[in-house]
Amino acid sequence: MKSIVIPLSEATDVEVAGGKAAGLAELIRRGERVPPGFVVTTEAHRTGALPEAEIIAAYEELGGPVAVRSSATAEDLPDASFAGQHSSFLHVDGVPALHEAIVKCWESLHSERAVSYRAAHDVTGDVGMAVIVQRMVAAERTGVLFTANPLTGNRTEMLVEAGSGTSVVDGTADADHHVLTEAGGVEGWLEELKRAGTRIADREPMDIEWALDGDGTLWILQARPITTLFPLPPAAPGTRVYLEFGHVQGMLQPATPMGMANLKRVIAAMTASLGMRAEIVDIGGRLYGDLTGPARHRTTRKRLVKLLAVDFGPRAQAAMEHVLTDPRFAPADTAEGVKPDLRTAGRALSGITRALARPGAARRRLQAAVDRLELTAAAPADLSQKLAWVRSNDTGDSSEDITWPIVAGLLAAAAPGPLLKGIAEPSEIHTVLSGLPHNVTIEMDLALWRLARSADQHRDLLLGTPPSELAARFANGDLPDIGLAAFLDVYGHRGAAEADLGVPRWYEDPAPVFAAIANYLRVDDPDQSPEERFRRTQEKAEAMLLDLARRVRRRRPVRGTLAVFLLRRARALLGLRESGKFAGLYHLRAVREQLLLIGAELTGKDILGRADDIMFLDLDEVAAVLEKPTDQRELVAQRRAVHARELRRRHVPVALLSDGTDVETLLLASPGAGPRGDGLHDGGLRGDGPHGGLRGVGASAGRATGPARIIHDPATAHIEPGDVLVVATTDPAWTPLFLTASALVSETGAIMAHGPTVAREYGIPAVISVPGATTVIEPGQLITVDGASGTVTAA
Repeated sequence: MKSIVIPLSEATDVEVAGGKAAGLAELIRRGERVPPGFVVTTEAHRTGALPEAEIIAAYEELGGPVAVRSSATAEDLPDASFAGQHSSFLHVDGVPALHEAIVKCWESLHSERAVSYRAAHDVTGDVGMAVIVQRMVAAERTGVLFTANPLTGNRTEMLVEAGSGTSVVDGTADADHHVLTEAGGVEGWLEELKRAGTRIADREPMDIEWALDGDGTLWILQARPITTLFPLPPAAPGTRVYLEFGHVQGMLQPATPMGMANLKRVIAAMTASLGMRAEIVDIGGRLYGDLTGPARHRTTRKRLVKLLAVDFGPRAQAAMEHVLTDPRFAPADTAEGVKPDLRTAGRALSGITRALARPGAARRRLQAAVDRLELTAAAPADLSQKLAWVRSNDTGDSSEDITWPIVAGLLAAAAPGPLLKGIAEPSEIHTVLSGLPHNVTIEMDLALWRLARSADQHRDLLLGTPPSELAARFANGDLPDIGLAAFLDVYGHRGAAEADLGVPRWYEDPAPVFAAIANYLRVDDPDQSPEERFRRTQEKAEAMLLDLARRVRRRRPVRGTLAVFLLRRARALLGLRESGKFAGLYHLRAVREQLLLIGAELTGKDILGRADDIMFLDLDEVAAVLEKPTDQRELVAQRRAVHARELRRRHVPVALLSDGTDVETLLLASPGAGPRGDGLHDGGLRGDGPHGGLRGVGASAGRATGPARIIHDPATAHIEPGDVLVVATTDPAWTPLFLTASALVSETGAIMAHGPTVAREYGIPAVISVPGATTVIEPGQLITVDGASGTVTAA
């Protein structure tokens, strides 16, 4: 029988020795100085029997005292470090103590914290536990070396935490901090540590535990990947800045490869129609725009921050303001800015003027253009024809009959603020821009509300059955007819993260719709009916507009009258903002259907494992497979694993530098600054005034108090009337949740983004751009949302 106690240097198999031991064995193989030791392999753990004779022999040869450390097969993984999840014991002396420590390491595999960590990281299957026994280093100094700065993400910096004895690694004492830069020189033990870090991290950034003994000898105790870093941008010359674009469409989750490729083409086509060029890159499956050229261009940099206000919001503006102070982004004559296209400018002026002059006619032209886009895709006979159809239809339609009325509405909403300064508060203008007609998303939400009301006779079924089960029964025709099929005929091409071609639509999986219906059925107060709330919001908006009109006649007759005119036009046109995306989703549905047909055929040829695997390829890869069939299942599995890992990521940088720096971390590092440099913080939510809360941007007026409901997935959201929704971002598919909420708090957003717009429609307070809201605020915590001051505080 093969020995189940092996030298540490031979512990190369993760399934036998666990991830930590295998990592140390690799370091030994590469010539690093690692304390000698042995491994009690996973076989002993699986049989539950201590190989006492082998352990005693190995221990006596090694000599004590020793360190006894867990080494699970799911540990020190590229996307899950398991740091601190399993037990380790230092200064273990004697065989009885050694046996006890090994058993405790085994038991730690099933501790509550380890089980929860595995569940959070989707680590399933049989997990084994090996145990490392190493000679203790008589350390004078110990610490941790991060070969990339874990606080900022900067890959050109190393961060060292050092202290006496074992105090730093076990967290029992404060540490000295040292930042090592590529260019900066260091001496002594820091220089040796820097060289070791450079060697060990030749493939990826690493978290390295180390110790210096009394002779000044450096020992490497452990090295594992830093799993929290956001991925680097693609390699490019010089220092560049990238702004996250996905949250504009309510997408912070990673896009599928097919969805990313499609989004790049769509955005390029849209910006080209406006006479601009967008450099879009994929970073961690998220959509980032390269703004290096505009940031360094002498003219465009002057208005860049202001241009970000409409769709990107204050967090992006603050990050870009900081970037513009960085000497690396100083103005340059060679920088490329936004080059105006006179022909496009002329069409824009004409289209916007027509829409403002005759908003009713503009709405009719827009609706006709939307109706033209509602196409049923013909299904070509063979795969090559299907792919050709997809290639010719994947960018949608940039009809100017859709574009200019929407732009006119946005401009009409943005202009009155400066014109009414000193006469109207921002919250009053927000009130006027509430309860807007002609908004397809509001119409969708109210249609779903009416459906839920008509389904009240099936209340017990709809409230007592999980949404996923209801969706399966609906697909099988085993549910009563509540009108869902008719609803999906009109709105079924929508869904969460709907801008991603690779995600299912409601007509494919209506579980989120059933979740929303259940939430509506919990509303029993007629005054809280969404229809009633929307009606009241409209009345307030019209009353406020009349009041402003009276004020301006007395105090500012010319500019004020223009502002009121524009506000009236905004009420007539701003609701159309949702129509452009709604129409574009028709094309996405048709393209997705054709791709799934191709995927089904490739599955039958053993090229893919299932039809939707095609969403983890791009069109060029599909074309290559059609020309030369090759098995893509391993590649798809790898990409699915990366996608699943990124789905678990909760923080996505608003702005990123090419060295990996999250720009917002530089703002937070300012002395005394909170997320927006105003003294408020994200270190906890207390009830002791504004400085004990969180500050964002008020996007919908009003004040409400209720229990916080942290929502990451609308498909499983359980909302009680009066809950405060706390989310990272929203898109139109999230808005049915708003109908029963008392307020909205979002980590991202801009005043005119989907979430705040819909919040204003229903008259619920909204505070947006609140960094860390979903982690700082506790589920169920009673909080107060003040849309006027832009604050969130404990009630």
